[in-house]
Amino acid sequence: MTLPTPAHILVVDDEPDLRTLYELTLLREGYRVEAASDLAQARAQLQQQRFDAVITDMRLPDGLGLELLRDMLAQQRSERCVVITAHGSAENAVEALKAGAFDYLTKPVDLKQFRSVVAAAVQERGKPDSEAVPALAKAARPGEAAPTLQRLVGESAVMQAVKARIVKVASSMAPVLIQGESGTGKELVARAVHDCSHRAAGPFVAVNCGAIPENLLEAEFFGARKGAYTGSAQDRLGYFQSAKGGTLFLDEIGDLPLAMQSKLLRAIQERVVRPLGSTQEDMVDVRIVSATHKDLSAAVTAGTFRQDLYYRLNVIEISVPPLRERREDLPALCKELLGRICRESGFGMPDISGQVLATLQRHPFNGNVRELENILHRAVALGDSGDLHLESPPAEYVAVPENLQDFLDGQERNILSKVLQETGFNRTAAAAKLGISLRQIRYRIARLNIVTPNGDEAPDEQA
Repeated sequence: MTLPTPAHILVVDDEPDLRTLYELTLLREGYRVEAASDLAQARAQLQQQRFDAVITDMRLPDGLGLELLRDMLAQQRSERCVVITAHGSAENAVEALKAGAFDYLTKPVDLKQFRSVVAAAVQERGKPDSEAVPALAKAARPGEAAPTLQRLVGESAVMQAVKARIVKVASSMAPVLIQGESGTGKELVARAVHDCSHRAAGPFVAVNCGAIPENLLEAEFFGARKGAYTGSAQDRLGYFQSAKGGTLFLDEIGDLPLAMQSKLLRAIQERVVRPLGSTQEDMVDVRIVSATHKDLSAAVTAGTFRQDLYYRLNVIEISVPPLRERREDLPALCKELLGRICRESGFGMPDISGQVLATLQRHPFNGNVRELENILHRAVALGDSGDLHLESPPAEYVAVPENLQDFLDGQERNILSKVLQETGFNRTAAAAKLGISLRQIRYRIARLNIVTPNGDEAPDEQA
């Protein structure tokens, strides 16, 4: 049996002691190692031979490690690049990931983490990304769940773009932010990113950030030692520890309180967490994928979401389109959803008539794919023949808001803004039209931060 060829790695660092430390560490792991002390030497090495991974310091005597990374990307080289940044240089780390780095390390480099990152970088060496994707490598066997990417049903242009982006971003450790309306399938996209990555064999831990009581957030995320708080009878792992070697999916990240946002930012940047009641920090090895239906940039402006955390999470963005923007996918979606519904319920697969599809094509689908699934569930449950019959018209889906107060504030803001515009921003006239007092409308305008187009307060009466 032919033994596999050891991975070949190029180390680029201008500090001889550090360069030697990295070389010896990698040699002990069984890798073949070459070294360079600056960009010129590294470029010469890359011209002469191929490597499986390149590890480069950010700051070199004749330029930045990012220049080497960009050269490699421009030449479409297959080597995965790991960039080493100075302690506290979070901006450099984000810049490296956005430029296409596989991962980053922060000085002083933890050698255990160093070995782990390098092992991940060379895991799928020699394969193009499309071949290195576990979820695409084989179709599902009968009775098995379909690979997650295949469960993202639809061949519309917007869905093909989403799938292509998933495959492209899966091969790095860069954090991913998934944006989309409620019911569009953001968690399915997150699972696809995980399943298409080198972490597919590791755990996928999904967390709904809005469903955890604020006083339990730290223990849930970072773990706790026995006796750390009332009722903690034993040590418990947090989400970060449970997702070790895999992906941590933070759903509805916009609902996380500010105090917890600060602690999450440190955990992501430093890759360590301190369990409640512990004096020691645990090193964590997770990829962060987050999702939200909110406009986080607007939340940053409003002061409800940390700007530094937003930039740290939004290294790569995937936008999931609403169903109304990909109606051509409805036939395939109906077939996929009906198949699953009927398998789970034990019913026979009904026929989908052209009339049913035409009715669905006219439906607004404010609840997106989740609403379509609910409509089909009702149709199957109430059906009495081989044909699918819909309620006529299908009952309007009322999406349950993740945050009721935000939803109500938005509705009130829209109504007040509309009436104020209709009355020329005359508060007295607007209050009369809405059946409330002048004092009440003043209070609501202030609370909802409603201003006139020129930024001045609306007048109480016409000039």
